[in-house]
Amino acid sequence: MQNKRRNHSAAFKAKVALAAAKGDKTTTELASEYQVHPNQITQWKKQLLESLPEIFSRRRRNEQQDQEALTAQLYQQIGQLKVELDWLKKNLDLTLERKRKAVEPEHKKIPICRQCELLGLNRSGLYYKPYGKTQYNQRLMKLIDEQYIETPFYGIDKMTEWLRRQGHCVNHKRVRRMKHQRKFV
Repeated sequence: MQNKRRNHSAAFKAKVALAAAKGDKTTTELASEYQVHPNQITQWKKQLLESLPEIFSRRRRNEQQDQEALTAQLYQQIGQLKVELDWLKKNLDLTLERKRKAVEPEHKKIPICRQCELLGLNRSGLYYKPYGKTQYNQRLMKLIDEQYIETPFYGIDKMTEWLRRQGHCVNHKRVRRMKHQRKFV
C-alpha cells in the first residue's frame, strides 16, 4: 500500500513553526497534536528562524527605496517649478498683447499650455487675431454717436430699431458692442 504525500498550506506550516519556536511544548507533543512528523516540525522551525531577519530587512529596504523614489520625484517637481517661476518672473504684469508675445513656443522645459496658464492667458487667446475696424463699422459708430447726441435716452433696442429704419441690417448684439466700444451705456 502506497502512502499519499500530504501537502500543507503555508499558513499551517507557519502556525506549527511558530508554536515550535515558542517552546511551550516539545516537538513530540506538537507532532501528535498536528499529526506531523517531528523532523518536519524541526525543519519548518529552522526555516522560520532563518527567514525572520529577511522579513524585517526587506520591509526597511522597500521603504527606503520608496522614500528615494519619492525624493527623486519631488526634486524633479521642484526643478520644474523653479524653471516656471523664473520664466514667470520675467513675464509678470504684462498687457494682453505683451502676454501673447511673451509665450515662447520653442521653450524646451515649459509647454505652451503651461506658459498660458502661468500668464493667466487663455490658450485660444494666444492664437486670436482681432479684426480691425472696418469702414462700415466706423460709419455705423458715427451714426450711433450722432443719434446718441440727439437722443441720449435711446437704449440698445431703440438704437437698433433706428439703424434698421435707416436701412442698415444690424442686430442688437452689434449695436451693443459698438456702444460699449464708445463707452455710451
